[in-house]
Amino acid sequence: MARGAVAAGHPLTAEAAAEMLRLGGNAFDAVLAGLCAACVAEPVLCSLGGGGFLMAWEAERGRAEVTDFFAQTPRQKRPAAELDFFPILADFGTAQQEFHIGLGAIATPGVVCGLFDIHRRLGSLPMGEIMAPAVALAREGVRLDALQAYIFSIVAPIYTATPEAQAIYGRGRPPGELLGEGDVLLQPELADTLEALAREGDALFYEGDIAAAIAAQCADGGQLTADDLRHYRAVRRAPLEVNYRAARFLTNPPPASGGILIAFALDLLGAVRLGEWPAGGHGRLRLLAEVMAETNRARVEAHARGDGLAGTALLSPALLARYRAEIQGRAAGLRGTTHLSVADRHGNLAALTVSNGEGCGRMVPGTGIMLNNMLGEEDLNPDGFHRWRPDERLTSMMAPSLLTWPDGRRVALGSGGSNRIRSAILQVVSHLVDDGLPLPEAVAAPRIHFERGRLSVEGGFRPEVVAALEADYPQHQVWPGRNLFFGGVHAVQYADGQFAGAGDPRRGGVFLPVA
Repeated sequence: MARGAVAAGHPLTAEAAAEMLRLGGNAFDAVLAGLCAACVAEPVLCSLGGGGFLMAWEAERGRAEVTDFFAQTPRQKRPAAELDFFPILADFGTAQQEFHIGLGAIATPGVVCGLFDIHRRLGSLPMGEIMAPAVALAREGVRLDALQAYIFSIVAPIYTATPEAQAIYGRGRPPGELLGEGDVLLQPELADTLEALAREGDALFYEGDIAAAIAAQCADGGQLTADDLRHYRAVRRAPLEVNYRAARFLTNPPPASGGILIAFALDLLGAVRLGEWPAGGHGRLRLLAEVMAETNRARVEAHARGDGLAGTALLSPALLARYRAEIQGRAAGLRGTTHLSVADRHGNLAALTVSNGEGCGRMVPGTGIMLNNMLGEEDLNPDGFHRWRPDERLTSMMAPSLLTWPDGRRVALGSGGSNRIRSAILQVVSHLVDDGLPLPEAVAAPRIHFERGRLSVEGGFRPEVVAALEADYPQHQVWPGRNLFFGGVHAVQYADGQFAGAGDPRRGGVFLPVA
């Protein structure tokens, strides 16, 4: 019998997870090994200094649970004038975008806490074995592929902002230059840190030597203190569950905002007979764009006002009121993300999405860790920076999810892609449920995204369909082919001991069945 399956955003991330399944571990051991490996192989998207969420389906108990280990705002604010907090420009080729980095941009990180909390509850292998692939990658080096090199090029001003970052990510290169495709990224200090964490546990990070190093560093221009780290906890939540036609969709609940927006969009789609509009046709895409437009209008601000989602049948009034209260006023972190999905032979499923923002530009001395810049996110502070509320979980668009059918088939899925996460997951779910596509085809199908009055159309649709959409939406952008802009849905399926899956090629996706 097959041992399981893995879908991830990097071959080395997927292989680390697959190795745990070969050793007899479960889906949760595998997803944690993949998380550690992603911190090494996908360093802009994943870090021990970031945060994320796990959607876990425990087959033996027949239940799903979300672990929230996302970033938390500091317990106290320092005056803005005292902060190490400054802008950089990220170059996307066709456009530039300003991000803020520095010690003053760091929110309390949750990845290490989440890693150990999940392991204590759901893991079966020793933490040393789970971290071993990541340790080897960090010590022996990772050869940068085209996607990771491209991501580095976009955020180069962050990863060359300080001598200590330049020394790791631009090793041997002139100041201001980073390693490129084919170069080997060595991270010996990170290898040592992973080994120390495997021996000593998460107390090392939140109360021990690493905590002391973070607090000492942040004393000179940062906001984090030893108190912030000592009080951080992972939070377990019941998933948000909604029916979509014959299937059941389980996703990340508030205070995260991505899951409830996907559920809202599914509620709108569920009221329409999509069979009248063929997949990939003008009518179907026009409908999807309008649903996305409605979902945009019903975002966090509508929850806060009570005039956006309250009129739908998506949730009961009592639940809606509670969700609205949880989301209201929260800051939102929306940036660089990666995703990993795993299924094992017991029927357990794990969907994990993580982010480091873009990174703060500073390395925690002696650790090889770059902490997040969640407090430097423009979306986090629509009325200006430094207006976040103290000691509060940030909201997020990350939405690790499960899709289940009455016959027992289950799919674990999620996506990177900032605010395109919800449109990517929405379209894959629709292809699976409405069109009955196999999972690889559902993930590979071209996508659209509508936001701020602009329709983005991915390459792959028929020319006459694209022309009709261009006429419908004067503000549009048509992409020549598949592009990482449209997210990266990595998904696995379990049904009667059989596995299927897909790694999204838009974001270096890999699918590994494990015999």
